[in-house]
Amino acid sequence: MEQLKRMALFATVVAKGSMVGAAEALDMTASAVSQQIRRLEEATGVTLLHRTTRKLTLTEAGATFYESCRQIVELAQQAEQRLAEQRDAPVGELRVAAPVGFSGPLLCEALAPLLSAHPGLSLSLFFQDEQIDLIESRIDLAIRVGRQEDSGLVARYVADWRMLLCAAPAYLARAGWPSEPQQLLKLDWIGLHLERSQHLTLHGPAGAQQRLRLETRISCNNILAARQFTLAGMGVSLQPEPEVRDLLASGELLPLLPDWQLEPIGLHIVTPRRDAQPAKVRYAIEALRRHLVSA
Repeated sequence: MEQLKRMALFATVVAKGSMVGAAEALDMTASAVSQQIRRLEEATGVTLLHRTTRKLTLTEAGATFYESCRQIVELAQQAEQRLAEQRDAPVGELRVAAPVGFSGPLLCEALAPLLSAHPGLSLSLFFQDEQIDLIESRIDLAIRVGRQEDSGLVARYVADWRMLLCAAPAYLARAGWPSEPQQLLKLDWIGLHLERSQHLTLHGPAGAQQRLRLETRISCNNILAARQFTLAGMGVSLQPEPEVRDLLASGELLPLLPDWQLEPIGLHIVTPRRDAQPAKVRYAIEALRRHLVSA
């Protein structure tokens, strides 16, 4: 058991890059850490670290040994995780990534009851439209839209959301109401991508279909910015119906071409591939699924 503890300590020293860093992480003194590493080297009969006044570097044997030690630590952490899952109590930090459009009431309404029911659970939210690296950023789950092609992740389909062409009343009073898709080409387009053009496919009555190439006057990589420009009467943009439902009800935004439908966007909950998900992730997935399906 003592040898296993020293192996775990050695893995921490390498991960932290110094004796002092490992000592802080393990609530030990640097001298105690150094002593344990020395005993580990004596027991194995191999020098594991080159020590200088400025840094530590692994020997060739130390690098090989570290991989084994790291795997042992990971197995121990997985064992602890499984014990926590048996308790089935959502605890610890839940890290969630989502597009910026979800920074309104959607996530709050879904996750606030979960936090209220489980005081040991904390929440960190990361909003950005660009896809975040879940592994590197230690994200537990992400909400993503559209096709999911990363085989290194697990994507759970949740629902399809309607997409609407929207404009402000002031803009339509100035530019006129379009009565058919081709008239969209004469309007100012607020794009959700940085490209200067975007292809749009609309499905109409009796199986009719129109494919348009719209030139953008304003390009945004953030749907909230596109929405604000739309509200300011600067043009037409594409918006997810659940996110603009209140604006449509109040008349601040108006839907265009109601007889023509756009391709819906698929909503997914994405997680890293793991043998078992902690209770906090399972509970969050269920809470989000219930709320987003009914949104």
